[in-house]
Amino acid sequence: MKDVLSQSEIDSLIQALSAGEFDESRLDEQDSVQVRDYDFRRPNKFSKEQMRTLRIVHENFARVLSNFLTAYLRTNIQIKLATVSQVTFEEFIFSLPTPTVMTVFTAAEKLGSAMLETNPQFVFPIIDLLFGGKGTMPATVRELTEIELTVMRRVMVKILENLRYAWEDVYQLEPVIENIDTNPQFNQMIASTETVALMTFSTEIGEARGLLNVCFPYMTLEPAIPNLTAQHWFSASRTGERDSRLLEMALEPVEVELTAVLGHTEVRLEDFLQFEVGDVILLEQKINDPMNLLVEGRPMFAVQAGIFQGKRAIQLLAEKEERYNG
Repeated sequence: MKDVLSQSEIDSLIQALSAGEFDESRLDEQDSVQVRDYDFRRPNKFSKEQMRTLRIVHENFARVLSNFLTAYLRTNIQIKLATVSQVTFEEFIFSLPTPTVMTVFTAAEKLGSAMLETNPQFVFPIIDLLFGGKGTMPATVRELTEIELTVMRRVMVKILENLRYAWEDVYQLEPVIENIDTNPQFNQMIASTETVALMTFSTEIGEARGLLNVCFPYMTLEPAIPNLTAQHWFSASRTGERDSRLLEMALEPVEVELTAVLGHTEVRLEDFLQFEVGDVILLEQKINDPMNLLVEGRPMFAVQAGIFQGKRAIQLLAEKEERYNG
């Protein structure tokens, strides 16, 4: 089928129509042409590849944030990426409950504003944990007090730090909180018809199941759009020698408890109560057998006791890859 008709073909069609010789049923032959509806009120500005890259980045963010909050709040917290979509800002705002915690932040110096939204089923258990509770939801959802908002602001700062870490292979984010609001209807961050990339996460804190949303307007991410490709993300995420050294430097100051177990034995309580200084306790461990080295209470290596520079020491008998299962 030709895309453009010549002048002679156009004249022939006009003559056929005028003479009544044109068969309109021939138009049905065009059914094989694939036509897709396009909604001009909701233009798809993000390509499929860009949406896939956003999914990869924020799946990593979900894992990192789960680990951080579990350690920070000392309770098991599960966060999983549920959906990645592009909608209008108006649709996103109308989907939010009232009240909710909306944290508007500047993504970076060359980027615009974005939003981190956390609903009550995520916020109230965290507040309860920070105040010494068990992470339970209140009987009724209410507005947050000024003290609670101040506490949550500190939590949001840490969440955004983890978001920056998840994005560092795509674009260097420098998130700075602009304001925190609780009523979605009063938020006018961008025009209601503006397209946004919406990442929705499911959260689980104890028995409370909630949602967390990260909203990036297209105009905010526009400078970073060229980097939203899987090829760029995978090439940037490869750990080089410099990154490995930085990781080693970060782990070096971490303190762990090491315990070398000399051996085991069983004694009767009667004999134990009669022990005195200088008594010799016979262990099941033989002199030439390796001892267990416990790292944070878990057997990890086989070691041999000795003296090094006048101090008691132990020597690893197995390579680090060959963990001793004792």
